[in-house]
Amino acid sequence: MNKNIQSFLKVLDPEDNSTGGGTASSVAGSMAASLTAMVARLSIGKEGLQTEDFYNNVISEAQVLQKSLFDGGHIDSQAFEAVRGAYRLPKSTNEEKDIRRAAIQAAWVKAAEVPLANAEGCASTLKLILKLRGCSNPNAASDLECAFHLAQAGLKGCIANVAINLPSIKDEKVNAELNQQMQAIIQTSKNYLWE
Repeated sequence: MNKNIQSFLKVLDPEDNSTGGGTASSVAGSMAASLTAMVARLSIGKEGLQTEDFYNNVISEAQVLQKSLFDGGHIDSQAFEAVRGAYRLPKSTNEEKDIRRAAIQAAWVKAAEVPLANAEGCASTLKLILKLRGCSNPNAASDLECAFHLAQAGLKGCIANVAINLPSIKDEKVNAELNQQMQAIIQTSKNYLWE
């Protein structure tokens, strides 16, 4: 098996509950960004298309998104593990209970912030894919379509992970801010995502 595929499969371990939907969604966005860079690279020098600078800019942006979203999958796993760790803290005394309560809340905030950042990355990847539509190598059309579907899945999955964590955040101001950011991403992306 290709070593790159082996490395990728280690990200999603079916026996590790911390690598769930948030991780999978972020990695889907990372794959979409990688495919986007590939399609742009395959479009350089093709007659009747865009300039080399146009495609190099797309490649550069896509590579940044690919790395940040792949890393974002790992960070999402860590954030969920922090939630589990906070619930395991001792609660024998009032002081321990206060410390535990604060740790749980901080962990839930992080568990919503991480997929929110990954959702933004997926949304940026979708915009980059749309930039290539109609001006990329026609022989790579299916690759660009796959990138679009992966970025869609990544964005929807990241948003779902933000939404499910919000009810656990008791600070109303923080909750409202995160919800507002999530709604802004949905609103910005709805023309090509929420059907």
